[in-house]
Order: sequence, then structure tokens, then C-alpha cells
Amino acid sequence: MQNAILKWKNSSPRAPLVASALRAAPQQPRAVERAVERSLQRQRAAYAAEAEKLVQAALALIRERGELEPPVAAIVKRARLSNQAFYRHFRGKHELLVAVLDHGIALLEDYLRARMAAAPSASERVRAWLRGMLEQALNSRGAEATRPFALARSQLARHYPEEVAASEQRLAALVREAIAEAKRSGELPGADPDADAEALYHLAMGWLETRLLEDDPAERAQAKRLEAFALAGLRTSGAERSSR
Repeated sequence: MQNAILKWKNSSPRAPLVASALRAAPQQPRAVERAVERSLQRQRAAYAAEAEKLVQAALALIRERGELEPPVAAIVKRARLSNQAFYRHFRGKHELLVAVLDHGIALLEDYLRARMAAAPSASERVRAWLRGMLEQALNSRGAEATRPFALARSQLARHYPEEVAASEQRLAALVREAIAEAKRSGELPGADPDADAEALYHLAMGWLETRLLEDDPAERAQAKRLEAFALAGLRTSGAERSSR
């Protein structure tokens, strides 16, 4: 009788269904796998903190010295870390400086975004972006912080072109979005967001680099003339394109 019951259970149509359900059930991570993942998360957090300390130390030295390339020994000393920690994250000083440049770009991006958010219209957001860029040479503290990066940008781009370009595209993207919105709203109906944003970026950055090379501080009247020239050109070129 018992053998007959077992035989019936094994031949029951429910058996394949149970086996199929078990196969379909998601595999839960084992306890050892969860422990390894927790350990890796802690290690990643510790390494991220180390890298951030090195970036902040380099940034502080750059601001104090006014030069882009402080010695690695000075950086690790300022960060209270070792040479081993430095080379765990960066293959060399230039790679760290790209991270420092990216950090500076992020700060400038936040600053520009805040200025643009207060503008009442899309075309005024374009103006706010341009004024914010030029302000980096007009404000003494801003000029002091921006000078090393502006002057060494081309040097870093030779070593790490993709990384530097990606950082700079974040700034151009802000004004590109504003121009595109002004085009949609009819404020700049003939605008070409990609071409115009690229032109404004290079115009602003070229002016910044020139002014920051000079011993005397930039004059606000110079910035106003550049602003008027750039915005008039943007409106004129847009009108010409829309009339074709």
C-alpha cells in the first residue's frame, strides 16, 4: 500500500508544477555573498573618501599657490594620506588634476544654474549664463580660483581630451538648453542651439583666458561690451536664419 501511495505521488501532475516553480524562483544571495558585498561597499566608501581628500587637498594648494601643479608630496601631506593611497586612485598628477578640474567645473555649473534659475525668461537665462561665465574674471576671488584651470585647460586636454571635453560640455549644455527653450518660445526663433551654444562657450572662455593672463583685473565695462556683442550677434544670426 505504501509503495502504491509513493508511486501515485510521483506520478501526480502537481510534481512537475512544483519543480517548475522551484526552478523559476529567483536565487537569493547566500549569506557569504551578502557579507562580501557589505565588505566591498565599505571598501568603496573608504576609497571614495580617500580620493575626495586628495582632490580637496590639491584644490586647496592650487588656490593658495596660484599654480596648477603642486607636488604630489605636498598633496598627500595636506590630505594626511600616503603615496600608496595616492597611486591607488590616480596613475599620476595629471590624472588627479583632471578630477580637480571636474570638481571645479561642477561648482561653476551649480553657480551658473542658480543664476539662470532666477532669470524671468529663456533669453534672460542665456544672458545670466554669459554674465556668470564672465564674472569668473571680474570677481577677484573667482579670478584667483579660476586662473590656474583656465590657463592649464589646454595642457590637460592634450593628455586627457575626452575627460576635459566631457567636463566642459556640462557648461555648454546649460546655455544650449536655454537657447533651445528661447527658440521654442519664439524669443529666438531662428536660433541654432548647438552651434550658438558652442560659439558662446568659446567666446566666453577665450575672453576669460585672455583677461586672466593679464596682471590688471578685468574691467566690468569690457564684460558688458562683450555681453552686448554676443547677444546682438545671437539675435541677428537667428533672424537671418529664420528669414532664409
